[in-house]
Amino acid sequence: MTTVTGDWLTHAATQRVMAMLEKGGHRAYAVGGCVRNALLGVPVTDVDIATDARPERVVDLAEGAGLKAVPTGIDHGTITVVAEGEGFEVTTFRADVETDGRRAVIRYADRIEDDAIRRDFTINALYADRRGGLVDPLGGLPDLHARRLRFIADADTRIREDYLRILRFFRFSAWYGDPAQGMDADALAAIAANLEGLHTLSRERVGAEVKKLLSAPDPVMAVSVMERTGVLQAILPGATARALGPLLSHEAALGLGADPIRRLAALGFADGPALRLSKADQARLDLFQRWVPDAAGLAEIAWRDGAERAQDLAVLRAALLESPLFPDLTQRIARGAGARFPVKAADLMPGLQGKALGDALKDLEARWIASDFTLTREALLKGLAKG
Repeated sequence: MTTVTGDWLTHAATQRVMAMLEKGGHRAYAVGGCVRNALLGVPVTDVDIATDARPERVVDLAEGAGLKAVPTGIDHGTITVVAEGEGFEVTTFRADVETDGRRAVIRYADRIEDDAIRRDFTINALYADRRGGLVDPLGGLPDLHARRLRFIADADTRIREDYLRILRFFRFSAWYGDPAQGMDADALAAIAANLEGLHTLSRERVGAEVKKLLSAPDPVMAVSVMERTGVLQAILPGATARALGPLLSHEAALGLGADPIRRLAALGFADGPALRLSKADQARLDLFQRWVPDAAGLAEIAWRDGAERAQDLAVLRAALLESPLFPDLTQRIARGAGARFPVKAADLMPGLQGKALGDALKDLEARWIASDFTLTREALLKGLAKG
């Protein structure tokens, strides 16, 4: 029998919540991503718990055990139980009664099989009891070992239940699939038949999925297949995967980590509001659009916006223009990032005031940048006096 292990499962808070349910005469299982990731040996970030206990029963048991119970998703059977300062989503076994592509009407269920079959992919329908015993009602473990992503039962049915599953399919393929074996043909056929459903999704949900996908170590195959099936155009009009592969190569050459906004810019997409991106993310997209660095511009960008942004723009330029990285890239960026404009407003006062002062400072700054940051304070002021 396969055993699930990990600090997250033996953690006191996890054990306390699961034991609370068991002592109340109910079954309790960690489910989904925490089990999947533990079996793959990758970090577990949160623990979701499935149980046959009804929500009101979960509340009673939690309060009886001195734990806080918050009805965060009561309409869908979810109670957040807080133990040792940590929140655990405890959700009653469910079965779908009706779906409209975005949300579902559910009924509570007593069988783990009913709960499993309403999930999206076989690798996400894995359960573990608090002793680490694995429960695999739908045969997801062989798929996980083979790094094979499959919809549960009928792909078309799963997609029509929630069209976001189209994007989740590509996201999970990028993170957990095996590029060498390609993607499931039945899944791709069902996706192609349901492209219109993508237009019913909120921009927030699409934006969140796009960022998660582009955060994968290597999303090139997933995004390329999205483009071939029409998914990319449906959610990011005008985007293309052409520059994504070269970008990842340049990222690797400079030791840069995965950055979804840099990669989004490489797709040629700049409409952050269409994805409900944060102001910070949109500001970076705007920066990438504003600066198209050439051989002489990287040092200036590093000076104005920092070494990190200059690196971003250098790899983007190389990927989009299908050109190599500048051979002295690191030195250029370091030179700009370390430069300090040597002239202060006080150096020009009281002779200059107001607009004249501002114009003079801008002119000196432009000369200094054009000199590759080499002109000294004395040289700049001398030049101004001659002017």
